[in-house]
Amino acid sequence: MTLRSIEMGIGPWALRTRGIVIDVPILLVTVSIAILGFFVLYSAVGESLSMVLRQAFRFGIALMVFGLIAQISPRLLRIWSPWIFCITLVFLLMVMARGEFGGGAQRWLDIGIVQFQPSEIMKISVPMMVAWFMHERPLPPTFKQLLMLLLIFCAPTFLIYQQPDLGTALLVMFSGGLTVLLAGLSLRSIAILGVLSLSSIPVLWHYMFQYQRDRVLTFFNPESDPLGAGYNIIQSKIALGSGGLFGKGWLNGTQAHLEFLPERSTDFIFAVMGEEFGLLGLLLLLGLYLLLVGRGLYIASQAQDTFSRLLAGGLSLTFFVYVFVNSGMVSGLLPIVGVPLPLVSAGGTSMVTLMAGFGILAAIHGNRKLLAT
Repeated sequence: MTLRSIEMGIGPWALRTRGIVIDVPILLVTVSIAILGFFVLYSAVGESLSMVLRQAFRFGIALMVFGLIAQISPRLLRIWSPWIFCITLVFLLMVMARGEFGGGAQRWLDIGIVQFQPSEIMKISVPMMVAWFMHERPLPPTFKQLLMLLLIFCAPTFLIYQQPDLGTALLVMFSGGLTVLLAGLSLRSIAILGVLSLSSIPVLWHYMFQYQRDRVLTFFNPESDPLGAGYNIIQSKIALGSGGLFGKGWLNGTQAHLEFLPERSTDFIFAVMGEEFGLLGLLLLLGLYLLLVGRGLYIASQAQDTFSRLLAGGLSLTFFVYVFVNSGMVSGLLPIVGVPLPLVSAGGTSMVTLMAGFGILAAIHGNRKLLAT
């Protein structure tokens, strides 16, 4: 199909210029969140401009990845899905063999020109693999197919857990499980999976590391160890509570600036924002996140094939879980796990991976519009 040099015929929420398709809502909302994140990060790291510039550079790379992937047709994404999944699985095995240590975990892979976390890529490749597996099969999946799907996302989950990275392992499992759920399950299958999940809890508890058990136990009573396992969540709650409705003002947060709040530039940056911008600031951020989730689910509802629908829906719901887990653990609603706040926490691999996922959503929506013309 030959495109005119400039065409605005794909709807009010997308733009096509010389054949390049960009999803405007996703672009505007992600840029807004990132800019807000730059201000919060600047305060969280003690007003270090160099740190913010590095984060802006990472976001620039992530935007380029978003734009490039948005131009790929879902058909090509479907063809590449098993290859991407297998290559990422190999990367995880390489992490176990020769991965870089940091923060007490072996999660990074150094390939010379760049250092990255393969586990972050699995948050995308698992939904892609599940959607690829179900594309040419009738829905809902049979019980035998469910067993194969469980193997697809349980294998990388186990490898990530061994790093150890419980938070990312759970997110990868959720990404696969939610995509399977969108494929439709019978009540019998749901009941069987529910029983299997409940029966696996004692086994999971047995193989959890001691510090992970401590986090779970401390979740129910943080005050039982205020200077040890309960310290993080206690300080986080103090920061959130002291912010009140309007916050103390930008750069005026005492919990972060006096270094009471741990991991304030990564896992607990949500608490930094709550202290300085208050409840209204957090609601604004959560509202922007919900706009992204809503846009993703809308794209899934408009997709034209099983692969695109499952992938778009799985990525959107995984992003929702991502936000829910971070905000929930910081506010004391969930146990502490190492999950950064999307597009706000400092870090490169997570940001690039998230924008790659949004690029896939844009590609799915742009392809639908192209076929409709």
